[in-house]
Amino acid sequence: MKFLSYIVIFLFGTACSSEKDDYVPVTLENPKLEFTVPANFPEPSYNVSLNPPTEKGFELGKKLFYEGRLASDGVVSCGFCHIQDFAFTHHTHIVSHGVDGALGTRNAQPLHNMAFMKEFTWDGAAIHLDLQPIIPITAEVEMNESFSSIIKKLEERPEYVKLFSEAFENQKINSENILKALSQFMIMMVSADSKYDKIERNEGSVFTEQEAAGFELFKSKCASCHAGTLFTDQSYRNNGLSVDPQYNDLGRKRVTGLDEDLHKFKVPSLRNIELTFPYMHDGRLKTLNDVLDHYSNGMVDSPTLDPVFKNTDTSLGILMTDLEKEQIIAFLKTLTDDNFVADSRFSEF
Repeated sequence: MKFLSYIVIFLFGTACSSEKDDYVPVTLENPKLEFTVPANFPEPSYNVSLNPPTEKGFELGKKLFYEGRLASDGVVSCGFCHIQDFAFTHHTHIVSHGVDGALGTRNAQPLHNMAFMKEFTWDGAAIHLDLQPIIPITAEVEMNESFSSIIKKLEERPEYVKLFSEAFENQKINSENILKALSQFMIMMVSADSKYDKIERNEGSVFTEQEAAGFELFKSKCASCHAGTLFTDQSYRNNGLSVDPQYNDLGRKRVTGLDEDLHKFKVPSLRNIELTFPYMHDGRLKTLNDVLDHYSNGMVDSPTLDPVFKNTDTSLGILMTDLEKEQIIAFLKTLTDDNFVADSRFSEF
């Protein structure tokens, strides 16, 4: 497939880059931005030292993120499917919408805490953040564009000639610099200021009685997959969804080719989950209530269904009462980071 070919090319290019090529100069004209790991977070997976965010690099990455010229129709930018008010998801859309109204097959994932993730997309097709944008940019049902065409369009714009010259030592408008600038923007998108975070860091907030009960239920019923402060163990699992004949999405098997990965998808982070509906890889579930109903009594058995959902009495799913579901949802809402979704640093205007 086209995007897999691009990934091979860029993996080779990244591996062969010299230290000088990876180095982003920090000058008085282009000061380094501070990338801070929150006290309750793990160390980032992204090697920030190889592409340290700078003022000009971040500015360029932000402009590119909202730039329609990255798509063949001049309209569909990254920000078209990743809207800040909803934690950078394609709000209310079941699957992503691309150029000329084309429909994708998967729900647009939220963008936050990307520097802490090891792999990207629902099936892990991108193994590095610098490579992830290649997939939507080149996919026919998304942005449907080539890097050679993008470079030509950007070279015709004086503002981009200026921005690339200020952001990168070699001053080139090329695919590597485009991807690095986008990464500089995305790694700064850290969401770590929810009510939950303030409680975990002992900053004065406290759970309500309902939220506290929900947290205890969450730890016993959900945290085996949605683990740690990122609320994902970053694994791939089959969570018992029926196969949608419209898409017949193979999941992780599309990448690995292994039968054991059939219908497995990456465990999503639950941060800002209140804002990122609809849910699941194909957006089939509209509400958090729908999600918990699926886990309690809506699962479909299959050879690759995750063992965590198979009970000793041959039943499937996670046992939950209606009250317990209400309490879990109350806890999940403490993961909403209002400051992040209102942060002007990431806004288009």
